[in-house]
Amino acid sequence: MEYNPKIRHEFEEYIYFTYLCGSEKRATMTLITRQLLNDLQQRMFKGKAIVLIGARQVGKTTLFQQLLESLSPKVPQNQVLMLFCDDAQVRELLRQANNLSSIRQLVANNRVIYIDEAQRVQGIGLTLKLITDHFKDVQLLVTGSSSLMLQGQLNEPLTGRKFEYQLYPIATQELMNSGGLLRVNQTLHSRLIYGSYPDVLNADDDVRNILTNLSGSYMYQDLLSMEGVRKPVIIEKLLVALALQVGSEVSYNELAQTVGADSKTIEKYVDLLEKCYIIFRLNGLNRNLRTELKKSKKIYFYDNGIRNAVLQQFTPINKRNDMGALWENFFIAERMKYNHYNKHYVNTYFWRTSEQQEIDYIEECDGTMTAFEMKWNAKRSGSRFPKAFRETYDVKQTVVITPENYLDWLH
Repeated sequence: MEYNPKIRHEFEEYIYFTYLCGSEKRATMTLITRQLLNDLQQRMFKGKAIVLIGARQVGKTTLFQQLLESLSPKVPQNQVLMLFCDDAQVRELLRQANNLSSIRQLVANNRVIYIDEAQRVQGIGLTLKLITDHFKDVQLLVTGSSSLMLQGQLNEPLTGRKFEYQLYPIATQELMNSGGLLRVNQTLHSRLIYGSYPDVLNADDDVRNILTNLSGSYMYQDLLSMEGVRKPVIIEKLLVALALQVGSEVSYNELAQTVGADSKTIEKYVDLLEKCYIIFRLNGLNRNLRTELKKSKKIYFYDNGIRNAVLQQFTPINKRNDMGALWENFFIAERMKYNHYNKHYVNTYFWRTSEQQEIDYIEECDGTMTAFEMKWNAKRSGSRFPKAFRETYDVKQTVVITPENYLDWLH
């Protein structure tokens, strides 16, 4: 398959990001090494497929290109086959590769086969299984942007045959490791408003247009192609409603009334949006106290920029009335990246009672809990963690997260 120069930009090793310093806009070039790169290097040629999942445009292709470049010259470019499943011809080629004879022709003398957006190919799991089982010297690299579609096709065929990783927008820890404390601090306000997608950090201008395109149907086009998802306007209204309720409890019944649908449809669409890596849920902790709210939940966005693009709200920080919600969404999403990349296995919750006692965010590890309150304004950071919570649960630590101390928890 011939190399397509139009997709070269997806393979760039360097991610450029801009930052504001006073009133002067300066551009800086920095190689941002993703946290997963070392893990992926250790997994190459171990007899299993490497599957990388995450939202579209989050940097999956760039990460795999960095991985391949790190293997050069042991694996030359002419022994890497790249298949992009947004191309109809590529999808048809992979659909037909359903037996050893056709797969042998596909593999040829390649040592690495990279399949991008594999969820677009019906029955891809069988093809990947045959390659993994019968071509032991070939490394499969697979990406997907919909866990619902991709994992449904891969879980059974590739049981015991894959290493799976999730990639997020650029993490604070990745910026810190690549650019240092100064650049992390200088980009904070920008990341709170415009988020941390690679294309956004790379942009000198026109960031709003990039985010508008990202937050549109392109980001969840696989969801729209699924049977039973027939009303994209409902999804768009739902995203707006969820963006307005970041940091607050959500009710499927109330959301249904807001967007003009039934609660079962809302629950289904929330689940699908989560599986397309646009939003994620945080459940309420309710175990021991009679007054704890049952079945309560909050919904956050993986990226602040996507949330603000949904609302078309890019007002500067000093003029916003939603900084509490932005700060809460930002820190929880960043903490999720940190825990995931550093293999910190925790259960996560928020806590609220019918008496209006609450805690923004809780992590539970080995039976003990760390409770977080997020305060954008450090001068108003005084916060009391409810006595009822501290007496009921094994609380290891309580902390108020402000712009002055948030980095202590993210690197």
